[in-house]
Amino acid sequence: MNIFVIMKRTFDTEEKLVLNNGQISEDGAEFIINPYDEYAIEEAIQVRDANGGEVTVVTVGSEESEKELRTALAMGADKAVLINIEDDVENGDQFTTAKLLAEYLKGQEVDLILGGNVAIDGGSGQVGPRVAELLDIPYVTTITKLEIDGSNVTIVRDVEGDSEVIETSLPLLVTAQQGLNEPRYPSLPGIMKAKKKPLDEVELDDLDLDEDDVEAKTKTIEIFLPPKKEAGKVLQGELEDQVKELVSLLHTEAKVV
Repeated sequence: MNIFVIMKRTFDTEEKLVLNNGQISEDGAEFIINPYDEYAIEEAIQVRDANGGEVTVVTVGSEESEKELRTALAMGADKAVLINIEDDVENGDQFTTAKLLAEYLKGQEVDLILGGNVAIDGGSGQVGPRVAELLDIPYVTTITKLEIDGSNVTIVRDVEGDSEVIETSLPLLVTAQQGLNEPRYPSLPGIMKAKKKPLDEVELDDLDLDEDDVEAKTKTIEIFLPPKKEAGKVLQGELEDQVKELVSLLHTEAKVV
C-alpha cells in the first residue's frame, strides 16, 4: 500500500510568539510538526504495519523543513519529500500548498493520503480537501477511527461532539482529529535510522509549474493579538444587593442588557 502524509512545519504555539509589523517574527521562534499532522503520521505507520507498503511524508517549504521531515522519519516513516519553494514562491496560501502537493501526488501511485485536520497556525483546514479535489478522489475530514479491509474503508469521524460512520473505498484522503491515536515519540534507534532514510527534494520546475500557477489567492493583511482582558470583579454583600449590582454592571459596563 502506498501511503502519503501531507505535513506542515508550524510555530510551536506553546512558546512565546513575537509580532513584528503585523507579522509573526521567526527570529528565535521554535518550530515543530503541526500536532494534528502527528496523528496522521502515526496512523499512516499503523496502517502500513497492518497492511504492508510504505509511508512517504511530504511537505512544502524551505530547507529548514528538513528537521521536521527527519523527525517524521524517526517516528517510522519510510521516505520524505521536500517540495522546496524557497527561491520561487515569495508568498503562498492554502491554494499554493494544495496545488504543489497535488501536482506531486499526481505522479505517484497513491492508495491513501493522510493529513492533519487543521494547522495550529492558520486553522483553515483547507489543504487536505483541496488536494483531494485536485486529485479527484474521495475525502473524509476529522476522522477518529480508520479501518481498512482490502480496498474498503470504514471511518468514524467527529461531528459537533457526536460521531458518524462512513464507508468508502481507496484511493482516499482523510484528515486526522485528536483522539485518532497517540503519536509515538521518536526513539534513539529511530533517530539513527532516520539519518539514512531517503529525503528527496523537488522544485517548481520538477512539477512543470511556474510561479503564476501557484500564485496565492488570498493575502494576509495583518496579524494581531486579542486585547488583554481586564481583571474580573468580585461582588460583595447580601445576595439581593449582588444581583442588583450585577444587573447594573451588565447594563453600564458590559452593555449586554
